[in-house]
Amino acid sequence: MSSNAVAANASANFRTLGALWFVYGLLRIVAAIGLLVYSATATLMFGALLNRVANPFMLMDIFHILYIGAIVLALLCGALGLLAGMALMSGGRSSRTLGLLAAFFSLCNLPFGTTLGIYTLVVLLPIRTK
Repeated sequence: MSSNAVAANASANFRTLGALWFVYGLLRIVAAIGLLVYSATATLMFGALLNRVANPFMLMDIFHILYIGAIVLALLCGALGLLAGMALMSGGRSSRTLGLLAAFFSLCNLPFGTTLGIYTLVVLLPIRTK
């Protein structure tokens, strides 16, 4: 009977972890939409800083590349968070893989992505002891 209680507790913990990943995924999608909506404002603000540099056009190009990278990362983390959340809540076969992928890609998103990613890595990575 103790193994059933452990399995039931692990299943409940995975559902909770899945719900947290689902909420995190939604927040990252909202962040990506915010980055898209305010891209003109961010470009103007960054461009205002470039009035005394040697090559402002190159720096503006670098800014655009990094800004697009931030949008893509937010969308990727959001999509993986939503998929991992649904998989962990349903107990699907791919839940561990999706959870680990979501955890890895969210580690650079402070503070919630880092916290949730580290906890997920600790829970889902196997530890072999002899």
